[in-house]
Amino acid sequence: MRFERVSVEKLTAIIIGITILVIAAGGVIRIYDAGESCPDWPTCFGTWGFDISEEEQKEWFDKNPSEIDSRGSSHTYTSFQIFTEWIHRLLAGVVLGPLVILNWLIIRKDEELTNEVKLASLISILLIGWQGFLGYVTVKLDNLHWSVALHLASALLFLMSLVWIWLATVRDKEDVPKWIEFDPILAKRWTNGIAFLSFGTFLALFLGVFVSTTPGANQACGVSGFPGSWPLCNDSIYEKVVDFEAQSQILHRLLVSIVGTILAITCYIIWKENKEGEYGTLLCKWIWTSSTLYLINIGLGGLYVLSAKLENFEIVYFELLSLIHLMLASLVFVMITSILMAIKVVTLYEKKHVVNDTIAQ
Repeated sequence: MRFERVSVEKLTAIIIGITILVIAAGGVIRIYDAGESCPDWPTCFGTWGFDISEEEQKEWFDKNPSEIDSRGSSHTYTSFQIFTEWIHRLLAGVVLGPLVILNWLIIRKDEELTNEVKLASLISILLIGWQGFLGYVTVKLDNLHWSVALHLASALLFLMSLVWIWLATVRDKEDVPKWIEFDPILAKRWTNGIAFLSFGTFLALFLGVFVSTTPGANQACGVSGFPGSWPLCNDSIYEKVVDFEAQSQILHRLLVSIVGTILAITCYIIWKENKEGEYGTLLCKWIWTSSTLYLINIGLGGLYVLSAKLENFEIVYFELLSLIHLMLASLVFVMITSILMAIKVVTLYEKKHVVNDTIAQ
């Protein structure tokens, strides 16, 4: 197959879809407590498969005592738990990695594409390599909270590098879809504000993952139910933070509230400022949609906290809500950051070239 026959924008879109699946698989691993189900890397209990019996797991730990995780050598994993980690690695290493390299090779040979696309593609190559290294570190550190949070944060940055490639490609091919053609005047006015919201949602997401992977942090505001544990914290509006790790949930809630308030204010102001017509209202609709999803996700976070119940002298949560909460938070960050990138890569770029063409004439 000749590289020239492969559409860069379509291949990049496919890679974006696979990346989202990989991120979702990582979330499934966490909610099923399977993050240490493959104690070695890149193999799994010294094999390339996932159907490993309890006896085989114990034998492997006896031969590799240095690989025993935080639960001890007597703890074993189900085939399903091992499969979730195995399929995550397969998608990331065997499918996603080669496709990113293929995309880079195709872009290098496409003379229609600018150096910006080639740079974005090179960055995606570096980030996928960095992701593989972080995956190794996460396994070696037995899924330590900060390593898991950093692994997800890096995955989102990799995803945004793919969005950058796609945006710059459709721009260079002069095939920009209507749903990202923003009014240049309104877009330029809101560039800094949207950049701030992008960083805020990213930080809130990072801290949320830190909370979910820190033992006991989910219980920092108690488990008394509504309203004592949510929206209040131990029956109070705010509780002083004296232990960052143990009380990271309080900081997460505070940051989420601040970003949510700014989003609500932004919705109102940009609605007041948007111009009549298709392009003027488009940016407003994107911001409103992102903000609505953000507020819905706050409610999902609350439902997760309220789902706590005592089973066999242990507090458990409805973990599926945690996965949905993670994916929706990631979606909001991706949406807001994609708005910012569309403004920078497409809207303001095209405005600049229209001005230059006018001057040249």
